[in-house]
Amino acid sequence: MTKIAFFSDIHANLPALEAFFNHLEISKPDAVYCLGDLVGYNIWPNEVIQEIRKRGIPTIAGNYDYGVGRASDDCGCAYKTDEEKAMGVQSIALTNQLIQHEQRQYLRTLPAHIQLEYQLNNDSLFLLMVHGSPRKINEYLFEDREEKSMLRIMETANADLMFFGHTHKPYHRIMEYEIAGKKAYRHAVNLGSIGKPKDGDPRGCYVMLTLHDHSNKFDKDSLQIEFIRVAYDIEKAAKAVEESILPNAYADMLRKGY
Repeated sequence: MTKIAFFSDIHANLPALEAFFNHLEISKPDAVYCLGDLVGYNIWPNEVIQEIRKRGIPTIAGNYDYGVGRASDDCGCAYKTDEEKAMGVQSIALTNQLIQHEQRQYLRTLPAHIQLEYQLNNDSLFLLMVHGSPRKINEYLFEDREEKSMLRIMETANADLMFFGHTHKPYHRIMEYEIAGKKAYRHAVNLGSIGKPKDGDPRGCYVMLTLHDHSNKFDKDSLQIEFIRVAYDIEKAAKAVEESILPNAYADMLRKGY
């Protein structure tokens, strides 16, 4: 049995990241992967990067990391209103101001995705990690994505299991398809967010995958996906926002998880 932890979308929230790392001491995964968006929306981009780097955690770039790594004023975020856009301008401006050269270079060199092949038995199992989607770093794959579309995306990327973030809303979808006359299954897993949840639960969220020697794509129950919520010092993170030049609305979002 192997346990693998996946997390993403920390967004410079150091108290949330520290609580997550403390929780790993309890859940004890065999491996840990980070799916990006280390920076933005709070005051600790350098500290968050340092905590992840010192643990040697394999990490891919999020859209915010991609923008800041290139000293861009565009985070690749799909803001819906002019107010949100104006707030976002302040966020990336502060991040670009705070980030140190070494940390910026680290962000710039992060890979776009990680793919693993497990040969647990006679059937290889392909696991893909992306930030938004395999097609685009900032594509949003929401839970209501048409199944045919999601299956096509995963088939094109050769992914039996696909882990991603970006929307900050966790879910696990199991989709059936047919291969060589047999029923098979693809798993699409959104990790939620460690540092900026948007599903109404302000606690950090990460995912634990459990693989067994019999895990395969033909038995949807041969592997387990667990969403784990982690309480942290939300007030510390919210007050850091309020005491910075960032809009106070970001503090409210942390407190209420939206």
